[in-house]
Amino acid sequence: MSWFIIWLMNINHLPKNIPVFPLSNFIIFPKTTVPLNIFEPRYIDMINDSMKSNKLIGMIQPKNSKNKQSVPELHEVGCLGKITSFRETEDGRFLIELKGLIRFKKIKEIITDKKYRVLEVDFKNFYQDLENQKKEIKFSDLELIFKDLKSLFEKRGFIINWKALERQSLNETINALAMASPFSLEEKQVLLETKDLYTRKLRLEEILKTYTLDEFSNKTIQ
Repeated sequence: MSWFIIWLMNINHLPKNIPVFPLSNFIIFPKTTVPLNIFEPRYIDMINDSMKSNKLIGMIQPKNSKNKQSVPELHEVGCLGKITSFRETEDGRFLIELKGLIRFKKIKEIITDKKYRVLEVDFKNFYQDLENQKKEIKFSDLELIFKDLKSLFEKRGFIINWKALERQSLNETINALAMASPFSLEEKQVLLETKDLYTRKLRLEEILKTYTLDEFSNKTIQ
């Protein structure tokens, strides 16, 4: 079966409506995997429902708002993920691993009888997330990003398995760096919304320059 037919099948199986987990301070990117500890009753229900169907949930950030709303407004772009590992603890929590598949754009919120939120979403601007993007970027292009990020991570006390990162595909490496980087949530949201991998690499470089300049300015002032 050709890659194009597999790609087309994946697109045709994307759901129009998805349950979403509006988690503050958290972003998942396509082709990255993250652990989640689920304990709120409404999200326990969501995971239960998802495990009985397609194992898909959407992760999306609530917008920062000075007005604390009971139902916070959401960003326009999130990421659909698939539950790849599931375990229930003795105290009733769910420990899952979620693999990012494809980004989505929020169309509207769907009113349901569920305690969790459901969105109608559109994937058409992000179909390239399902492909292996091999053109335009080489690993040698990431050397400066690796160097600057290693320095920044060390200063912030972050621990990263760089050798494991280097064994991944370009897609996985760039997305993992974007997700794990000690950037602000607004900066990570910008990275999530960039259309393609090459643009995300450029945005990573631009954001890193601001941090490098800040470090230089602080040293100069002192």
